[in-house]
Amino acid sequence: MKTNSFSYKLDEQQQKELKRVLAGSKYLPEKVPHTQIAVSIADCRINLYNSGKLLVQGKAAQEWVTFTLETEILKEAIVGYEDLHDPEAFKPHMGIDESGKGDFFGPLVIASAYVDEGLVEKLREMGVRDSKKISSDNVALNMARDIRKLLGDRCAMVTIGPRSYNRMYSKIRNVNKILAWGHARAIEDLLEKVPDCPRALSDKFGSAHLIERALMDKGKKIKLDQRTKAESDPAVAAASILARAGFVYALMQMGKKHGFEVPKGASEKVRREAEKLVAYKGPGILLDTAKCHFQTTDKVLAEVGYSRKDLPSPS
Repeated sequence: MKTNSFSYKLDEQQQKELKRVLAGSKYLPEKVPHTQIAVSIADCRINLYNSGKLLVQGKAAQEWVTFTLETEILKEAIVGYEDLHDPEAFKPHMGIDESGKGDFFGPLVIASAYVDEGLVEKLREMGVRDSKKISSDNVALNMARDIRKLLGDRCAMVTIGPRSYNRMYSKIRNVNKILAWGHARAIEDLLEKVPDCPRALSDKFGSAHLIERALMDKGKKIKLDQRTKAESDPAVAAASILARAGFVYALMQMGKKHGFEVPKGASEKVRREAEKLVAYKGPGILLDTAKCHFQTTDKVLAEVGYSRKDLPSPS
């Protein structure tokens, strides 16, 4: 399936090589904000942004990516070879991915999505890709809506809210085990809707035995696969977007409930917002809004004059 838009994250050496190529006489310089270099050729626009992101668009984009970018910069053939690289991607299977694991505020959301050959083609037409490559939350929310419309009952989502997450962590003391439990539930929930699904694929985050041990009777019959960069698989990419959208929506609802704009991640801005929240509502509010095993918790509490001893039990 031909597409007219491609996006890549280039390292410093790749950026240097690309700028050398684009300095050639056949490329027409363009003025595009926030770019290191922006050029065009017939039916193709090529923008290298200050962030290192490369955006290639136009009717001739695929040809330029295949015969110039891949051969001279990436040194790897990707476009047009997806079927050859991973023929399993077109066979019936489900993908599982999560969002919120590295964020202080908000829940842990795990989603699962089922695909077959026909659904893979439609997902590619929609431009579905790993949610980490989507810079806008609004784009992720809109794309998740379209994915749910396409898949119907062939997707599932498990949301572990902050209170439940903190309760689980106080007993398990291991993030990967919580994640495995969530993955297992997402698999089981989707198997209720697609009982004949033969395989489940997720990104590698720990031993597959963690998930296997958490599966119930239905899940024990499915083949479990884990691999690095599994988000390149269309089912995992779809699950990735669904999970991110679920996480973003949960943050929006949390913000409305507690009267503040909830930032993502675990940055200095997150700490400042958490300090204001604790100063206004007391340390117990963290149990209902944040993942309290983060070191951010200690810093926030200390800044406002509390310690972990002031946190109530999550149970």
